[in-house]
Amino acid sequence: MSNKKLLIGITGSIAAYKVIELVRLLRKQGVEVRVVTTPTAKEFVSPIVLSTLSNHAVLCELTNENEWTNHVQLGRWADIMLIAPLSCNTLAKMAHGICDNLLLATYLSATCPVMVAPAMDEDMWKHPSTKKNIRILLEHNVSVIPAQHGDLASGLIGEGRMAEPEALLQHILIALENNNDLVSKKVLITAGPTYESIDPVRFIGNWSSGKMGVALAETFASRGAVVTLVLGPSCIKPKHHNINVIPVQTAEEMFNATKDIFPAKDIVVMAAAVADFTPAAVAEQKIKKTNKETYTIQLKKTTDILAYCGEHKKAHQCVVGFALETEYPKENAQKKLQSKNADFIILNSLQDSGAGFEHDTNKVHVFAKNGREWAIDLAPKAIIAKSIIDIITQYYVDKK
Repeated sequence: MSNKKLLIGITGSIAAYKVIELVRLLRKQGVEVRVVTTPTAKEFVSPIVLSTLSNHAVLCELTNENEWTNHVQLGRWADIMLIAPLSCNTLAKMAHGICDNLLLATYLSATCPVMVAPAMDEDMWKHPSTKKNIRILLEHNVSVIPAQHGDLASGLIGEGRMAEPEALLQHILIALENNNDLVSKKVLITAGPTYESIDPVRFIGNWSSGKMGVALAETFASRGAVVTLVLGPSCIKPKHHNINVIPVQTAEEMFNATKDIFPAKDIVVMAAAVADFTPAAVAEQKIKKTNKETYTIQLKKTTDILAYCGEHKKAHQCVVGFALETEYPKENAQKKLQSKNADFIILNSLQDSGAGFEHDTNKVHVFAKNGREWAIDLAPKAIIAKSIIDIITQYYVDKK
């Protein structure tokens, strides 16, 4: 990391104290750090401390002793710009192109990727205006590090707390390490649940959010791959421009979409939680409640998408499956690896706290067909995605 450059923008928020530790951690990694602040940020964190740790003067004003601070040069100097903490006020200004201080002028001039780490009280974080402004930043290709649940400056406990320095460091290192090592690779990912209709208003489904699959798609795309994401019903949407999303609802739709594009792909990752069974018949009208105490629905098997890919894969293709287990997790994952003819199986266990459906974190165990195993401890799903892709990428090196 000795040749990497990070520009940190600090706004007026009590969470600014966390940036002191972040700068220390970054310098320990060899990253060159420069800091620019809003005028109010200086009331929350000492410029002297930050300049000492970063070994650069902290910049705050557009002019200094009749000299102009070159915000254009600042925005071009950095490999990445991180604004942390991002206050509600600065968020609104960024979303609407307001440029009334050095930090905002630098943001508008930046040619590098921009990341933000919001920090505000829960009611502010959940306000419709804030949500709208976050969406605008995402549309402008700004990466948003999600606010966390925890103790807030107001004394309340809720969402809006800025991510901790260690988590911010991991997001930054992933972004800085992206080296386009997967340029020209064509990747197919399935993600999210499937909904199997019972009647026009009811369905059989599961608790999958699609977060892990979307994190994998984002990370593949950030490393240069061209990604097709076959996505079941999910409110999680990727934002990278190199991801083509094919929305589906049912297991059959997911299979058909996968089957059509599978032959042209290099890497195939089956991260979706596909229903194993679907109703044998779908009622044309809503099923009414009757005096009967029970109601029976006949189910039939869905097509095994992972097994199909394993059976039809070519020599150059890598097929990766996921296994979510509730008992005998390792034994069942290893059986799945063999029976599906996959190159890798990624094991999730519902026995692990903080892992599995709907969580922002995950903990996985990777099994390879050559007998190797990797245990990846609990971490944000973006970090898990990077670790999985590093393993898959190494597979290509070993294969050569």
